[in-house]
Amino acid sequence: MTTLTEILKRLPLRRFVRISDEHRSDWVSPVCLLLLGMIGVFFIYSAQSYSGGSSWKMQIVWLVAGLGVYGVISLINYKFFLENAHLFYLLCVVLLVPLAIQALLIELGSQLDIRALKGFRLPFVKTQFGSTRWLDFGPFLLQPSETAKIGTLLMAASVLARSEIGTLKESIKVLLKVGFTFFIPVLLIFLEPDLGSSLVFPPMAFALLYVSNLSKKFFLTVFGVFLLATLVISVDVFRYKQFMESQELSFMDDKGAYEDHSIIPLRDYQRNRILAFAAPQVVDPKGNGVAWNLNQSLIGVSSGGLSGKGLGEGTQAKLGYLPPTVAPNDFIFSVLAEESGFLGSMVVIILFAILVCNGIRIAGIARDRFGMLLAVGVSIIFMVHIFVNIGMTIGLMPITGLPLPFLSYGGSFVLSCCVLQGFVQSVYRFRKDFS
Repeated sequence: MTTLTEILKRLPLRRFVRISDEHRSDWVSPVCLLLLGMIGVFFIYSAQSYSGGSSWKMQIVWLVAGLGVYGVISLINYKFFLENAHLFYLLCVVLLVPLAIQALLIELGSQLDIRALKGFRLPFVKTQFGSTRWLDFGPFLLQPSETAKIGTLLMAASVLARSEIGTLKESIKVLLKVGFTFFIPVLLIFLEPDLGSSLVFPPMAFALLYVSNLSKKFFLTVFGVFLLATLVISVDVFRYKQFMESQELSFMDDKGAYEDHSIIPLRDYQRNRILAFAAPQVVDPKGNGVAWNLNQSLIGVSSGGLSGKGLGEGTQAKLGYLPPTVAPNDFIFSVLAEESGFLGSMVVIILFAILVCNGIRIAGIARDRFGMLLAVGVSIIFMVHIFVNIGMTIGLMPITGLPLPFLSYGGSFVLSCCVLQGFVQSVYRFRKDFS
């Protein structure tokens, strides 16, 4: 029987890629991946059981496809990705461009009240729930922000692996390259608008720069800029609150009433989410508007107790209090916590901790800078998704729409997670080639 390794050896890629002949694999990550994926399928099924939804079936399809992609990526020497990082990055940016153009046309049409622009649609571009985040290929919706994380990680790691890092002054050129690498996809994603996905990139950038031994002065400067940005946004949100109250407008029903008066590039619904986190009694005193999902999530998590109510017995998703549009994806942890309780939640959190720590361990045993940076970048991406998603379901973070790896429903996200973990496995398998 022809093996996958033999098939890959026959491909034209063999000029650039050496397939490992050694049976050396790290089994920690794939075991965690499988367990988390199966748990996700069960709770996606549970979240939609009351409505007869079949997203869990498609999740199985995406997981099977993702495991196949994971296997292929893990068999390819990661040096191939180092040498072709610019091509992957370019492809990922190109996929984002039509979404940004469509979003800008819709925004321009709304601002100028031009019906033709508001109704214009580029081929394959899908706008839903006020955001332009998907490319529609019929049976498959691609979310380019997910592929952008992969391409940006490869490009940034490639730039840093090929550059000499010294003092802050000596590293200005490298910083400009890395900054430009991150700026383009973040800007295009922000224009969609997709604030949640754009928040993944800064921690990734800082982590890669930190492990590259950049001067600590840079991080002190960035920390100061972060504090300043936080202050500016806080003041802007406070003025938004004052404006809405002075105009006697409802936080629930506004249609961009304040955003036209502010130089801060935030939408009013994003300001509402920040207020719903910081001062829910102001933006949604009755709890039936922007704070609804958070309130229902808190009820679900807190009512799970020690061992939960049992699979399919949770009331928040089953009775529709947690909307079917968010229960299987952004708020899947709430469904899990209600039905499996504290014990089930801790099992999932421990699996995530093992997955992230194992990635950092592999980064530590990598024998070249690119492999180390690649494994660190993947670990940070997962860490941000896990922390933000679980944090927003229990009220520790604002609601941003970041899904939970391997548990939340979504084809593009599942595949991108598998690709990223495939990189980590490749670093483990081929690290000795760089000794």
